Order: sequence, then C-alpha cells, then structure tokens
Amino acid sequence: MRILKKVSAALLALTMLAGTAACSKDTEITTTAAPKTEKTKISFVLDWTPNTNHTGLYVAQAKGFFEEADLEVEITQPPEDGAEVLVGSGKAQFGVSFQDSMTPAIAGDNTLPITAVAALVQHNTSGIISRKGEGMDSPKGLEGKKYATWDLPVEKAMIKDVVEKDGGDFSKVQLIPSTVTDEVSALESKSVDAIWVFYGWGGIATEVAQLPTEYFAFKDINPVFDYYTPVLIANNSFLSENPEAAKAFLAAAAKGYEFAATNPGEAAQILMDAVPELKDSADLVTESQKYLSAQYKAEESRWGYIDPARWNGFYNWLNENGLAPAEIPENTGFSNSYLPVQ
Repeated sequence: MRILKKVSAALLALTMLAGTAACSKDTEITTTAAPKTEKTKISFVLDWTPNTNHTGLYVAQAKGFFEEADLEVEITQPPEDGAEVLVGSGKAQFGVSFQDSMTPAIAGDNTLPITAVAALVQHNTSGIISRKGEGMDSPKGLEGKKYATWDLPVEKAMIKDVVEKDGGDFSKVQLIPSTVTDEVSALESKSVDAIWVFYGWGGIATEVAQLPTEYFAFKDINPVFDYYTPVLIANNSFLSENPEAAKAFLAAAAKGYEFAATNPGEAAQILMDAVPELKDSADLVTESQKYLSAQYKAEESRWGYIDPARWNGFYNWLNENGLAPAEIPENTGFSNSYLPVQ
C-alpha cells in the first residue's frame, strides 16, 4: 500500500511537472517582446556655432533623454540665412532664434510658419561692454566713443533709447560698422570702444582673459528690453501634426537644461565632449556654463516658460517706434502649450 502511494505520488509529481513545463512554454510564447517603436526623427538647427546656450540639448543627447522619448535627434549648424528659414521650410523641425530677429518672420509680407515654444534662458543677458575706467559704465558715456554696430534698425533704436534715457545725445555716438567675434582683441586693440555682447559668452571671455571692463545691461536701463533671447523655435506644421512628439522633445530638452542648471561642471564637460573644438577654450566654456546655469530658469519654477507680458511688451515697443514690418498683435509668435506641465 505504501509502495502504491509512493508510485501514485510520483506519477502526480510528474504530471504536475509536465503541466508546469507546458505552462512555462506557453508563457514563453505569449511574452515574446513586441517590435521596437520606430523613433521620430528630429532635425534641430542651431543659431551659431555650439556654445553654452545650447548645453541642455547636448546633455539631453548624451544622457539619452531624447532616446528615452523615442526621438532620434540630429543637431546641425545653421545656414547663412539662419535657422528661421530652415525651420520655416520644414527641413528642420526645431531651431534656435531670438525674439528680436524673429520679427520679420511673424509680421509683414514675408512671414514664416514658425513659433517660439521655449525660452533657452529666462532673461535678456545682453548689454554693452567697454574698457574699464573710460566712462562707459552707463549709456551716456558712449558719447564720443566708437561703438561696433551691426547697422541694424532695431539695434540702433535700442542704443538710442538707452543713451537718451540716461540723458545722453545719441548723435554723438560714433557708429563703427563691425561684426566683432573676438571681444577681447577688439577692446585691447582699441579698434572699438564699446561692443554689444551676450554676457554669458562675450562678457565671460573678458573675465577669463583678465581684461578689466565696464558693463551695463539693456534690461536694467529699460525693462521693455528684457525680451526673450535666445528662444527655441518650431515649425508650425510639425507642431500641429505631431503635438505629442513636440511635447516629448521639449520634455527631454527641459531635462537636459534642468541637469545643466544644477550640474554646471559636468554639463560643461558634456558639451566639450560633444564638440571637441571647444576644449581649446575650456576655461571659457566652464566659466560661461557656471554663469548661464543660473540663467536658464532664473526665478521661474520651470525651464522654457515665456511670460506673455514681457513678450508682448517688446513687440509693442517695436510697434510704437515703427520698427516692425507690420503691426504685431499681442500674443503672436509664441506658445507655452508644448512645455512639460508641472
């Protein structure tokens, strides 16, 4: 009897094992991995050669944030006519522009289908830099001095505005047509006395070179000049046809910029690893990154947000001074709708 029980138990065990094996086999078949989702291809065009304005994008690329969002992103250099034309044509889905230089693209007879969808930095960090001790620490001091101008109507109107607000005479400023690419050399050689710079790069370059300078920011003289520069722009057709991909791209970019904001040293190294030629200016890249990491969000709780009042304020100033090719209605040319929701 005990032998029969043992045999019965053995048979039962074998039956259970066979059943378990069958179940495992069935499970193996039913849990076969699904085919990988095809990634959405994104072409992103810069506004200039790679620099610390762009660090968050390179961080998102290196850290796999784009890949995690099922995106295949290619970062490219801009053509001669700028990122706006390439994005407007649909040959690039996203790019870098500036609120002031976007003006012809959103008003007049030659508009382009582009929209600013994020602020790369929260405030306008540009202003006028000059040699220290020569009286150009405020706009009035530009009287009788050589200012390197791009000879652009909006640029000259802004210089005129701040000089006159400071009690100066704009007609006494010597406008020297010049595109300065090396601020330190231009100031040291005295070929010009004052240069419009974005402090996060041009200003930091003078600090790294230990060149004593004076500087004033446009937004500190006239708050209307605290406009958005640079901005991330997108093609309108891509936004309307691929809203989820657009949101995924901006969410990944936001993660990249959030990382750069809190890890400037590592972010600077990621940028230099992605763009090896920047290693020749490692001190500049590192110090610039420290400066800009505090500017990406500034006082805002989330990266990329565009304040409608500040955006509209600058375009209203252009309207009032006849500097836009046509009247720009409020809330034109930007959207916060594609940014990550907190």
